[in-house]
Amino acid sequence: MVTIADVARAAGVSPSTVSYVLSGKRSISETTRRRVHHSIRALGYRPNAGARALASNRTNVLGLVVPLRTDLNVPVVMQFVTATVTEARSHDHDVLLLTADEGAEGLQRVVASSLADAIIVMDVEAAEPRVPVLRGLGRPAVLIGVPADPQELTCVDLDFTAAGADCVHHLADLGHRDIALIGPSPAVYRRGTSYAGRFLSGFRATAASRAVEAVALACVPTYDGLRACLDDLLSRPHPVTGLVVHNEAVLGPLLSELARRGQRVPRDISVLAVCPPDLAQAQSLPLSSVDIPAVELGRLAVELAMRHLDGRPEPEVRLLPPRLTARGSTGPVVA
Repeated sequence: MVTIADVARAAGVSPSTVSYVLSGKRSISETTRRRVHHSIRALGYRPNAGARALASNRTNVLGLVVPLRTDLNVPVVMQFVTATVTEARSHDHDVLLLTADEGAEGLQRVVASSLADAIIVMDVEAAEPRVPVLRGLGRPAVLIGVPADPQELTCVDLDFTAAGADCVHHLADLGHRDIALIGPSPAVYRRGTSYAGRFLSGFRATAASRAVEAVALACVPTYDGLRACLDDLLSRPHPVTGLVVHNEAVLGPLLSELARRGQRVPRDISVLAVCPPDLAQAQSLPLSSVDIPAVELGRLAVELAMRHLDGRPEPEVRLLPPRLTARGSTGPVVA
């Protein structure tokens, strides 16, 4: 096992100099620093985590808070998790996954026990109850999601308001005048989850501005829940001709259920999904979609957390503009 003494010997310096290079506690010449880092890479030296934490007051761990509720789409959540872990490793950090829905108390416990250098929080509510604690943690925190009052917080997310608007514009430009949103589970709306409310706001406001008749239904992510939504939408005096689906769990069953009812996509009804692009393309008919940029958001959250750790703590809200890709599931209204 390679030791700090082995690194010092290979670099032609003392073990204390290697320690100072690793901790940054003393000014070391750039030439010596490069020589030490070259020896570390050449020998494959891995500093002892406990010693490194004591020396630098860092754990090289990021905490990722992901309450795995039953109404969350776990495969999509795991895209965020994978992106976060991959980006953290590129910064020589590991990720501590916190899945218990412990609220503010859980955040305080993690910080008090010095388990993580920074916290990344997912599943953010508009009236987020953890905001006061996040503002006073004394550790960097990045939210994937935007509460109603994001002051003093760093947040990243898709611009869901603009995404809702883009969906309506896309269908209206194709001549659709009766459209519907099949949204997330009722529990997501009851909880006041930020992304769902912002998307719904953009959808409704734009439908009104385009003189489009629009209805929004919360959909339990089960086959029975989907069938109940379609029973409602297709039995109206003016049945919808365009569907926006902001509920990844029902995308596969939706296409098969529409086919069973004799509804051809897109000739009889257009379908526009809001989901990660790989999921849209994996359906029996590739779906037109607005991307959920899970990989980009996971990476960006880590980058901003590292920026805070490096002493650049200016809070900011960064919203990624939506990307709509037309595939085979949306088309013009057929008279």
